[in-house]
Amino acid sequence: MNIQLVSCDAKKPDRRAIARMIEDIADGVDSGLARELTDILLEGDPVEISVSSNISSAYRAIRKLDIDYEIIEE
Repeated sequence: MNIQLVSCDAKKPDRRAIARMIEDIADGVDSGLARELTDILLEGDPVEISVSSNISSAYRAIRKLDIDYEIIEE
């Protein structure tokens, strides 16, 4: 399943927590790429990630960090 992270609505977004969350839930994403994707997201551009396991946990992690997302149909 692909998820597009649209924006982060947190007043003070935690870059490390967002990068860690992306690294944990996204398929094939290492820490360096997770940091790059976090920077892109916080600059205001959407980021698309692929999630294949623990999808409900991924949704909770995304919501906990105040990130708006959309489910992309494959």
